[in-house]
Amino acid sequence: MNQPNGIDAYIAGFPDSIREILELLRKTIRSAAPGAEEVISYKMPAFKLNGMLVWYAAYEKHIGLYPTASPIQYFNNELTAYKKSKGAIQFPLDKPLPLELITRIVKFKINENQLKSESKIKKK
Repeated sequence: MNQPNGIDAYIAGFPDSIREILELLRKTIRSAAPGAEEVISYKMPAFKLNGMLVWYAAYEKHIGLYPTASPIQYFNNELTAYKKSKGAIQFPLDKPLPLELITRIVKFKINENQLKSESKIKKK
């Protein structure tokens, strides 16, 4: 199965209300990272550009966004309203997604991945 169909199938497996949130999140990430490739990784939808950007998944009471640790540390003061761990942020299903913040997190990861990619090139 090719990856976009995998993501479509993943999203289709949820009730309408959650599908709408997942599609909004997908659209937001795609807009923030127009050149990124959509993939399934760790059985979750994800975006990849010069390395992995973010993963996301739906659960019973929240949407999980997995941008790795550095964006969570960087945006920590703006994430105080959300449950989070070292590499994950939980957005409750009963509250609107913070789309502008998610966009900035994705752009932060794009920049971080670009810098890492450039650093690897210079080391060669």
